[in-house]
Amino acid sequence: MSKIKNDNHKFPYKWELKTANFTKDKGKVFSCFACGGGSTMGYKLAGFDVLGCNEIDPKMMEAYVKNHKPKYSYLEPIQQFKLRADLPKELYNLDILDGSPPCSSFSMAGNREKDWGKGKVFREGQAMQVLDTLFFDFIDLGKKLQPKVIIAENVKGLLLGNAKSYVIRIYKAFDDAGYYCQHFLLDASKMGVPQKRERVFFIALRKDIATPFLKQVDMFTISPKIDMFFNENPIIFGDYRDQYGIDDDYTDRGKLMQFRIDSDKCCADINMRVYGKNSGFNAMIRHDNEVCGTITSGETDRRYCDGKILTENDLKLTGTFPVDYDFCNEQSKSAAKYFIGMSVPPVMVAQIATRVYENWLSKLT
Repeated sequence: MSKIKNDNHKFPYKWELKTANFTKDKGKVFSCFACGGGSTMGYKLAGFDVLGCNEIDPKMMEAYVKNHKPKYSYLEPIQQFKLRADLPKELYNLDILDGSPPCSSFSMAGNREKDWGKGKVFREGQAMQVLDTLFFDFIDLGKKLQPKVIIAENVKGLLLGNAKSYVIRIYKAFDDAGYYCQHFLLDASKMGVPQKRERVFFIALRKDIATPFLKQVDMFTISPKIDMFFNENPIIFGDYRDQYGIDDDYTDRGKLMQFRIDSDKCCADINMRVYGKNSGFNAMIRHDNEVCGTITSGETDRRYCDGKILTENDLKLTGTFPVDYDFCNEQSKSAAKYFIGMSVPPVMVAQIATRVYENWLSKLT
């Protein structure tokens, strides 16, 4: 294993909450669908003051409050939150409204069209919701609060197949709310994150302040100019992983790893070759000489170097979570996987927030 290297990157992927210098001088942010605060930590790294969050999952909210100590926190469905008549004045003067509406309905790994329009309990403790309408509840909130900028994150699958019709509806909803909208498909591995994680970001600027930034894209489209090109050096798994992984040789998956070869990308590759079984496609194998693939909240990942499970530290660094993040006594291994798999990498958001500030917010009087 190589020594951890943070050089040549705008933001460090190894950092800690207790020593971070959060300047809070770039503007005010409020985060929806906040999970454990991946986006929140990104805005803080970029110098923004995150006032608080809205979240539906009690366990996520517990960790959010413990790690971020928000001024405002609302544990309730966004459908209920957007109708509140008692929101503080600060939330009507935001620089950025942030949100990551739950996206499993559009994921290429899920049921996609079969789940559209259906109520779903996303995790124990949550209320049933129709996930593919939450994006529009979020835009409704933006229309109500009228922040300068709205940033919404979602899965790449939203841009593929029949889901494209939702993108058209999203653009119309932003337009009706008074915003110019544009979207960018970004790869975290090009943004100083040691993880190949592709996500689409919808970035919307309020129309009444957009005039200085408008450009003619084509004969039909006008949008605010912003630079969202990133090309930082890749960070491979072997640059930072722990010396030893977590041993689970007693499990079927753990025993399977003794048969691994260089070309194996997941446990299914081994299972099919050795036993002829079509099982284990989501149990990924992480190689030292490659950028880690997307960390998900699902099945356990393993290290090719020793065949063992990724450690909590492996997961934190891959997701650019602070090394001192507190999962609030949740079972450490499963909590780290779930929280980080569900969250936008903080460094990814820090990069985007910095560009929004440099291109737009810093130039507004």
